[in-house]
Amino acid sequence: MCSKKKKRILTGDRPTGRLHLGHYVGSLQNRVNLQYKYDTFLIIADVQALTTNFEQPEKLSEDVRQVAKDYLAVGIDPEETTIFVQSLVPEIAELTIFYSMIVTVNQLKRNPTIKSESAQYGYDDMTYGFLGYPVSQAADITFCKAHLVPVGEDQLPHIEQTRKIVRKFNQMYATVFPEPEALVSDFPRLVGLDGQSKMSKSLNNAIYLNDSRKEVKEKISQAVTDPARIRIDDPGHPEVCTVFEYHKAFNKENVKEIEENCRGGKIGCVACKKQLDGAINDFLDPFRERRVKYINDPSLVDDILISGTRKAREIAGETIAEVREAMKINYFNE
Repeated sequence: MCSKKKKRILTGDRPTGRLHLGHYVGSLQNRVNLQYKYDTFLIIADVQALTTNFEQPEKLSEDVRQVAKDYLAVGIDPEETTIFVQSLVPEIAELTIFYSMIVTVNQLKRNPTIKSESAQYGYDDMTYGFLGYPVSQAADITFCKAHLVPVGEDQLPHIEQTRKIVRKFNQMYATVFPEPEALVSDFPRLVGLDGQSKMSKSLNNAIYLNDSRKEVKEKISQAVTDPARIRIDDPGHPEVCTVFEYHKAFNKENVKEIEENCRGGKIGCVACKKQLDGAINDFLDPFRERRVKYINDPSLVDDILISGTRKAREIAGETIAEVREAMKINYFNE
C-alpha cells in the first residue's frame, strides 16, 4: 500500500547577506524539522532582493552562495529539501506577469507589510518591483502548488494576498492551484545585541551563523545587560537583560540557576556573559563543522543549487502549461 503523498511547503529568504542567530531561531530551526514531514521547497529569492538592492546587483553572486552555505550548515538536507534560485526559474516571472493582470494597484498599496517596509526604507515613491513584491511572492508560492507557507505574523498580509490571487484565478479560468495556508511560527523574535530591536545586519547587532569563536566572544562581551546593576552583588533583573534572553534560547538547561543567581546578586554580568559565550559557541560548532566541506569545495554548493533549480524548473514548466491551458493561451497545443 503506497504512503499518503506529503503536502508541499514553500519557504525561503532574500539573499541580502549572511544569516544570523535571529534567522535560526525565527525560521531555520523550524525548516530543518519540517523538511522530514513535508515536500519542502526552499527559495533563494534573488529577484526580490533587488527590490531594495537594485543598485548593487553584482553582490548577489556571493550572497546567493552564502545563504546556501548557511542553509546547509544548519542542517538543511538537499536530499530532503529542494533548494533553488528564483531568477533561474523564468516560469515564476511569467506567472508573476499573469497575476499582475488580476491584482489592482490599490490592493497592493493597502498591503500593511508594503506600507511598513516602504516607511522603513524611506520610499516616498515606490518602484514597480517593490510595490509588486506580494505578486512576485504569490508566484513563488504557487508555481510549485505549495499547500503551506511557514511565516511570521508580519508576513500574513502577503499570504492573504496570495490566497486572493489564487481564488480569483481559479474562479476566472479553471481550478489550477490549491489555496495556500500560512503555517505561523510561534518562535520568539531574537532581540539584537543592543537590546533595542530585532537582530539585523543593518543595525550591526547580530551574531552570524558563520562567526568564529573569537567573534562570538567579542560580540557577547559588548551585549547590553541590566542597566540597573552597578556592582556585582546588586540584585539583577533578568527580564530586562538581553544576555538572559540569549540564555533562554541557547543555554536552556542552566536558565533557572542563572536567573536565581542574577536576582540574588550572586553572579556578575561578566561571568554571565562568559557562560553565554561558551553556550553559543558550543551551539554553533556543529554548523562550523558542516560548513567546512562547502568552503573547501565550493562546487558542491553550486551543484546543489543547479540540481534543485533544475527540479524547480521542471515543476514550474508543468504548472505554466496548466495555467496557459486554463487561460486558453496555449496557442499551438489546442
